[in-house]
Amino acid sequence: MRKLGIYRNKEFAGMLTEVSREMYVFEYDEAYYNDNSKPPISLTIPKSQKEFTSSFLFPFFFNMLSEGVNRQLQCRLLKIDEHDHFGLLSATAQHDTIGAITVKPFKF
Repeated sequence: MRKLGIYRNKEFAGMLTEVSREMYVFEYDEAYYNDNSKPPISLTIPKSQKEFTSSFLFPFFFNMLSEGVNRQLQCRLLKIDEHDHFGLLSATAQHDTIGAITVKPFKF
Protein backbone atom coordinates (compact mmCIF):
# COMPACT_ATOMS: atom_id res chain seq x y z
CA MET A 1 0.00 0.00 0.00
CA ARG A 2 1.29 3.45 -0.94
CA LYS A 3 -0.08 6.84 0.10
CA LEU A 4 0.23 10.39 -1.16
CA GLY A 5 -0.77 13.57 0.63
CA ILE A 6 -2.79 15.79 -1.70
CA TYR A 7 -2.34 19.54 -1.33
CA ARG A 8 -4.30 22.40 -2.84
CA ASN A 9 -2.30 25.63 -2.86
CA LYS A 10 0.06 24.06 -0.28
CA GLU A 11 -2.84 23.25 2.08
CA PHE A 12 -3.43 19.61 2.96
CA ALA A 13 -6.69 18.52 1.30
CA GLY A 14 -6.66 14.74 1.62
CA MET A 15 -4.98 11.39 1.10
CA LEU A 16 -4.69 9.30 -2.05
CA THR A 17 -4.04 5.62 -1.35
CA GLU A 18 -3.07 2.87 -3.74
CA VAL A 19 -4.39 -0.25 -2.03
CA SER A 20 -3.42 -2.30 -5.11
CA ARG A 21 -3.06 -1.59 -8.83
CA GLU A 22 -6.79 -2.28 -9.07
CA MET A 23 -7.96 -0.26 -6.03
CA TYR A 24 -7.45 3.43 -5.29
CA VAL A 25 -9.01 5.52 -2.53
CA PHE A 26 -9.14 9.29 -2.14
CA GLU A 27 -10.28 10.64 1.21
CA TYR A 28 -10.68 14.31 2.03
CA ASP A 29 -9.00 15.54 5.21
CA GLU A 30 -11.61 16.10 7.92
CA ALA A 31 -10.82 19.82 8.40
CA TYR A 32 -10.67 20.50 4.65
CA TYR A 33 -13.91 18.59 4.04
CA ASN A 34 -15.82 20.45 6.77
CA ASP A 35 -14.66 23.92 5.68
CA ASN A 36 -17.29 25.14 3.22
CA SER A 37 -14.99 27.90 1.97
CA LYS A 38 -12.57 25.29 0.56
CA PRO A 39 -13.36 24.11 -2.98
CA PRO A 40 -13.18 20.46 -4.06
CA ILE A 41 -9.85 19.38 -5.52
CA SER A 42 -11.60 18.72 -8.84
CA LEU A 43 -15.07 18.65 -10.34
CA THR A 44 -14.86 14.87 -10.59
CA ILE A 45 -14.03 14.55 -6.88
CA PRO A 46 -16.65 16.84 -5.30
CA LYS A 47 -17.04 17.45 -1.60
CA SER A 48 -20.45 15.77 -1.67
CA GLN A 49 -18.83 12.76 -0.02
CA LYS A 50 -15.67 12.33 2.02
CA GLU A 51 -14.26 9.19 0.41
CA PHE A 52 -14.03 7.99 -3.19
CA THR A 53 -12.87 4.63 -4.54
CA SER A 54 -11.83 3.59 -8.02
CA SER A 55 -10.52 0.48 -9.76
CA PHE A 56 -7.97 2.67 -11.61
CA LEU A 57 -6.03 5.83 -10.79
CA PHE A 58 -8.57 8.64 -10.75
CA PRO A 59 -8.56 10.47 -14.12
CA PHE A 60 -7.88 13.78 -12.37
CA PHE A 61 -4.57 12.46 -11.02
CA PHE A 62 -3.74 10.44 -14.14
CA ASN A 63 -4.05 13.60 -16.22
CA MET A 64 -1.33 15.25 -14.12
CA LEU A 65 1.18 12.82 -15.68
CA SER A 66 3.30 13.45 -18.76
CA GLU A 67 2.55 11.66 -22.01
CA GLY A 68 4.49 10.17 -24.87
CA VAL A 69 8.23 10.75 -25.15
CA ASN A 70 8.33 12.95 -22.03
CA ARG A 71 6.76 10.16 -19.98
CA GLN A 72 9.17 7.56 -21.38
CA LEU A 73 12.13 9.80 -20.57
CA GLN A 74 10.90 10.48 -17.03
CA CYS A 75 10.35 6.78 -16.40
CA ARG A 76 13.80 5.89 -17.71
CA LEU A 77 15.56 8.61 -15.69
CA LEU A 78 13.60 7.88 -12.51
CA LYS A 79 13.75 4.10 -13.01
CA ILE A 80 9.96 3.77 -12.75
CA ASP A 81 7.86 1.27 -14.69
CA GLU A 82 5.81 3.12 -17.33
CA HIS A 83 2.68 1.36 -16.04
CA ASP A 84 3.28 2.49 -12.45
CA HIS A 85 1.09 5.57 -12.67
CA PHE A 86 1.00 6.06 -8.90
CA GLY A 87 4.80 5.91 -8.62
CA LEU A 88 5.21 8.35 -11.48
CA LEU A 89 2.66 10.71 -9.91
CA SER A 90 4.57 10.54 -6.63
CA ALA A 91 7.88 11.29 -8.31
CA THR A 92 6.79 14.08 -10.67
CA ALA A 93 3.87 16.00 -9.13
CA GLN A 94 5.52 17.35 -6.00
CA HIS A 95 6.50 20.71 -7.53
CA ASP A 96 5.58 22.94 -10.45
CA THR A 97 2.35 21.26 -11.49
CA ILE A 98 -0.14 22.88 -13.82
CA GLY A 99 -2.75 24.08 -11.39
CA ALA A 100 -3.17 24.22 -7.64
CA ILE A 101 -2.71 20.53 -6.79
CA THR A 102 0.57 18.98 -5.66
CA VAL A 103 1.31 15.64 -4.03
CA LYS A 104 3.80 14.54 -1.40
CA PRO A 105 4.70 11.00 -0.42
CA PHE A 106 3.18 10.04 2.90
CA LYS A 107 5.46 8.40 5.44
CA PHE A 108 3.85 5.88 7.80
